[in-house]
Parts: sequence; C-alpha cells; structure tokens
Amino acid sequence: MTLNDIRERVNVFLHPRRERVLGAFRTVNVFVTLIAFGSLIAYYGYPLESLMAERLITAIKTGFGFYILHFLVRWFFDFHPLRFLRRHAFEALMMAILLVEGLSDILTGEVILARLLDPLGIETVEDWSVWLVQAYFLAVLVIELSDRARALPRFRFHPATLFICSFLFLILSGTGLLMLPEMTVDGLGMPFLDALFTSTSATCVTGLMIEDAELFFTHKGHVVLMVLIKLGGLNIIAFGSLIAVLARFGVGVRQHEVIEDFVNRGSILGSRGMLGRVILWSIGIEVVGALVLFIFWPGGMFDSAGDRLFNSFFLSISAFNNAGISLFSGGLADARVGSAWLVHWTVTLLVFFGALGMVAVFDLFGRDNLRERMRKPWKQIGFATKIALYYSLGLVAFGAVAYLLLESGNGGTLDGMGWTGRITTAVFQSATRTSGFNTVDIGGIGTPMLFLLIVLMFIGASSSSTGGGIKTSTFAVVVAHVMGTIRGRQHPQLFRRSIGAAMRGRAWGILMFFIVGNLLGTFALTVTEPHILAASNRGFLQLLFEQVSALGTVGLSTGITVEISHMGRAILIASMIVGRVGTLTVAFAFSRSVVSRNYKYPEGHTMIG
Repeated sequence: MTLNDIRERVNVFLHPRRERVLGAFRTVNVFVTLIAFGSLIAYYGYPLESLMAERLITAIKTGFGFYILHFLVRWFFDFHPLRFLRRHAFEALMMAILLVEGLSDILTGEVILARLLDPLGIETVEDWSVWLVQAYFLAVLVIELSDRARALPRFRFHPATLFICSFLFLILSGTGLLMLPEMTVDGLGMPFLDALFTSTSATCVTGLMIEDAELFFTHKGHVVLMVLIKLGGLNIIAFGSLIAVLARFGVGVRQHEVIEDFVNRGSILGSRGMLGRVILWSIGIEVVGALVLFIFWPGGMFDSAGDRLFNSFFLSISAFNNAGISLFSGGLADARVGSAWLVHWTVTLLVFFGALGMVAVFDLFGRDNLRERMRKPWKQIGFATKIALYYSLGLVAFGAVAYLLLESGNGGTLDGMGWTGRITTAVFQSATRTSGFNTVDIGGIGTPMLFLLIVLMFIGASSSSTGGGIKTSTFAVVVAHVMGTIRGRQHPQLFRRSIGAAMRGRAWGILMFFIVGNLLGTFALTVTEPHILAASNRGFLQLLFEQVSALGTVGLSTGITVEISHMGRAILIASMIVGRVGTLTVAFAFSRSVVSRNYKYPEGHTMIG
C-alpha cells in the first residue's frame, strides 16, 4: 500500500466528520476571539490591579492555545496537508512562533523574544512580554479577519464604497480607543468629539491636533496614534489590492475602471502580491528611517534606549505616512530638536518618498526594474513615475527658493539662522507641503509665503501615495492641457505622450471638486468661527489655510486648531475624510449607475472667455 493509498483512506474516514468538527471550531472561535479582544481592550484601556491584569493576559494566552489547536485541526482535516501549509505559510509561521513562545512561557515564565529585547532599557522583562502578547494577538486577529473576509458571500460591492467604509471603521475604532481612561494622562480619556477629531486626523494622516500629543496622551495613547497612522497610511494601492485579491469580492466591469485608478496599473487582475509588496516596502523604509533617527537624535534627549527607539519609530512612521504628528510639544520646532539638522533632513526624505507614491518607488528602486534598466540603458522610467518624480522635485525646489526669498529679512522666520539652517528649513517646509511637520512657527510666516503654502498644499502629493491634495498627476495634466490650448494643439502632450480626453476630464473633475470643496468648507468656517475672524492676529487667510490643510490631509496649521468650535471641528473632520478617500472616489461611490455611455447630444456652441 502506497502513501497516497493511506492518505486516501484517511480522507475517506475524515470526510463525514470534517464539516461537523470544523463548524464547531468556527463557532467556538467567534466567542474566543470576542473574549480575547475584550480582555485586551480592558487591559489596555482601564486602570487595573495586578491580579486582574494577570487574569486578562492569561485569557489572551488561553486564546492563543485555541488558535493553535484550531489551525492544527484545519491542517489535519485538509485533503492536501502540504498544499494547505503552502497556502497558509504566514499563518503557519505565526502559529509556530506562538507555540514556541507558549512553551517558553510555561517552562520559564518568560517569552523568548522578550529576553532579547530586555537590554533596550525597559525596566522589566514582563513589560516586553505583555507588549508581545498583545502584538501576537493583533497579528492573529488580522489573520482571522482575513479568513472571514474570504468566507463572505460574493456580493458585488462597489470598490469605492468598501474603500470609504474601511476608513470609517478604522476612525470609529480609534475614537473608541482614545476615549478609554488609560489613553490620557489625566485618566479620564478624551471626550467623544475630540477623540473623533484626533482619530480622524491620525487615520487620514493629516496631523491637525487639538491636544499636545506629548503631554496629553500616555504611552498607550501614543501607541494607538502610531497604529492609526500606520493603518491609515496603507495607501490606495494597498486597499485596492486588498479588495480585489484578499477579500475576493466580485469585480464588475464598471468597478474595474475605479480600481484601475486605485492601483495605477493596466489591470487589477494582474496585481496579485501588490499588497504584500506595499506592506513590506513601507515597513522596510520606516525601519531604516527609525534606525537613522535613532543615530541622529541629539544626546541626552531620552531617559533610556527604549524611549529613544520608540520615538524613532513613531516619527519615522509619521513622516513616511505624511501624518505630521510628533511627540514634541512644539513639533520639530521644539527647542530639543529645533537645530538637529540631520533629524530634519531624515524626516524630509521620509516625507518626500512617502509623498512620491509606491508605484514610483517600485519603478525607481524595484530590483527587477533596476536590473532591466542596467541591461537595457535605453529603457526609461514609466510615464507616471516621471510625473511623480519630476513634478515633486520641481515643487520642492520652487517652494524652497520662494521660502528663502520671502522669509529672509524683515522679521521673517529664517532670521537669525545660518545658511545651513536656512537651507534646511526652506527645503523642509517646502517638502512638508504634504505633511503637517513644522520646524518654524507657521503662524509667524508672512502672508506671501503663507499664500504659496496654500497653493502647494492644494497640489499635494503624487498618486498612490500617503499624501493628499489634487495630486501632482492632476496638476501635470491640467497644466499640459492649458499649455496645449494656448499653443493651439489639438492633442495636449506631456513627456512625449498624448493626454487623452478621458484623463483630461478626470483631472479637471478632481480640480473642480477640490476647488468647490475648499470654497464650501471655508465658507462654513467663516459662519461657525466669527471669533477667529474678529481676532486681531487672525483672519480669513488663517481659516482658508486650515481648510485647505484639512482637505489636502496636510496638517499644517497657523495655530487656530485649538480655537475652532465644535461645529468647525465637525467641518474639518468631514474635510479630512473626503480629502483622504478622494473626492473622485466619493463621487464614484455615490453616483447612480447608467445603462450606457455610448450616446451624445447635439453639439452646443457658445463664446468662451
């Protein structure tokens, strides 16, 4: 009898019992997950006595045991065990780690990785153990949710609707967490509207804050902010790939056009593996940025190596995702880092590459693309990459030169700095048109430069990036169309490529959405914030700056965010959400279906201009 014959007999024996056993485990799994998740929230969000905290951690560890058993049962009942392990390689690795760590915890009272992390300056190994238990649970929870997504009925949801709902779910989850007592130093948690504003700002990687992140939140609150920034910053490519590949919802022909915009590829059906690449590359860039920051921090800033490392990762994640949130009361203009030029340059590069977009990053630095260009020197970077790279560099250069000219002398923000500081600050503030970081007091910037910053924020980052605005691609297409019209060209061109009518229409549509959105938002703020208009050092320009910053998910502020009323904050919340998911995405999500587009009305004629 061969091995295949033995396996066939086992399959015949198991088949009648398979669905019954697996169904029972799936039912129990729901309750175990809810109990473990509730225990984690209770442990993380409320002050507890040591005995209760230990019991909650024990409940989570018990859940780990169930997950390992569930995985082994699924593997045992699968008709092709080796194929099952290949299909669930990450989950198998995670369960193996949990098994090893569980045995280590039972035999020694410590988890292995905690002992390796102990030298970083945390007071006790138990602190690391607790953090690792929570991290392991979150990883397992992501695996479980992805499995549930595969099991969902194959309804044909609109991709734009799913994209918006994913952000709304994340925002509301963050709001609930920030309202927990252990998130704030005073032990009271944040009020609902303040928590909603802060969660929206972090999730939409905007950076507008109504509280001092360093002084108001506890270490747990800082972790929640960092997680919200990271999850919100998983850019449009990642969510498009997630919808089409992981969740496996049906994709119709009409939705296919929308998803093409998300992934910026010829076909979403060929983007398998894109989500994994986005996550790995973004984490890799953030890790490198954190290590560089760890080296460049001025000496004596932190009490321990652990604090130094955490602040490095927080700032790296916030910078690459263009969130603009830092753990310094005065931002990067704080006296502790105000002259740390190497830190400023590191943040500038992280912000720039985050705003460049993952499609451009893959094209420029992907191993296969680099090898092909080395073998074939005549091969050029892609059309979309040219737009993202050249226009981003051009906008940074234009903004930096303008900042140097307008803010030097006459009491400008560059006065008193040497040339190193002036150049660094000018480039930094120009590059951070897509993020909310500042190395000077934005409220002290003169009116001409403040107006130019509004224009730069309005244009924003590149497509498929973590930044907002109308995007450099939209700006490039509009400029090409305008220049083509002036020169009398029937077919506008950009980088020796013709710009089609459909692309021109989308670009002008996005431009008009942002113009109208900013006009409506600013008008609403003038109604709800008369006290700001009446203030001697405030005015209409500050309200316009705040609105453009919110809709462009930038996060720069002249200092009026804390003065805005509850109604005004609600307006900014709506602007941040719309700016993050994209006005065109919102229009697609709520537009009515049409049966056919193959018709046209008789041409009309009127004088233009």
